[in-house]
Amino acid sequence: MTETDTTTDDATDAPRDQRTHVRERYAEVASADGDCCDAPTTDGDCCDDPAADDDTATECCDTSETDSGCCDASNGEFDLEDDPSRALSHGYEPADLEAAPEESNLGLGCGNPVAISNLEAGETVLDLGSGGGFDCFLAAREVGAAGRVIGVDMTPEMLERARENAAEGEFETVEFRLGEIEHLPVADATVDTIVSNCVVNLSPDKGRVFAEAYRVLRPGGTLAISDLVATEPLPREIRENPDAVDACVGGAATVDELETLLDDAGFVDVSITLEGEWTADLSVASARIEARKPV
Repeated sequence: MTETDTTTDDATDAPRDQRTHVRERYAEVASADGDCCDAPTTDGDCCDDPAADDDTATECCDTSETDSGCCDASNGEFDLEDDPSRALSHGYEPADLEAAPEESNLGLGCGNPVAISNLEAGETVLDLGSGGGFDCFLAAREVGAAGRVIGVDMTPEMLERARENAAEGEFETVEFRLGEIEHLPVADATVDTIVSNCVVNLSPDKGRVFAEAYRVLRPGGTLAISDLVATEPLPREIRENPDAVDACVGGAATVDELETLLDDAGFVDVSITLEGEWTADLSVASARIEARKPV
């Protein structure tokens, strides 16, 4: 095998390895029973042993020094903490938390895509990376009994949790499908609105994600995403750090990159609005990403 062949194989394997890593990490989060100490951090444990004698011991569930949900990059660490109360700081209302099964809100988002989606009764909504189903259940409330909501997630454990939540809450118009957002298990031109919450940044092929989103949207359909974006190119050591990627920061694309990808996919009326700095350590901000498929 030539040196060129080896490089090609490595490049081909990289997206697969990234998806596998992300899937495994979020499977652990989905399997946690409401205890943030079941969620992973950079060393595979959610928190250091509080009984440890060294200065690194921390209380896992002490979130007073962090202000992020799915991606806590404070102090150079990348934690996936299961803290549902953080949804309130990301644009949700107390009524939203009451409207969905408690186990559906994993506190992993970075905004409220349903709030910016302007959903109407009777619409079909698709959630990219639906997790425990929280945003799907809120969307179901907006589109009513005549509407339909589809959640797609690549993690079987998340899918199981979401389906249990749907059954518990008797959400008959919501269904969850196993699949990757780069290869959506959804027919062409069958969706009115696509939402997503802090998930597109996890994809190693964002161009493919937007192409698939365009494919499944009906003419005139809209994209309403809450996600993290890089306000300037991230250092290579962050982009290639699997824990940083899992924590939603390592894979954050720049605004210019996202605008180009959306334009290339065919979207019009592209709008990316920065909403706030996500971490003081990296040039990453939460953002609203909106676009429309032309009629």
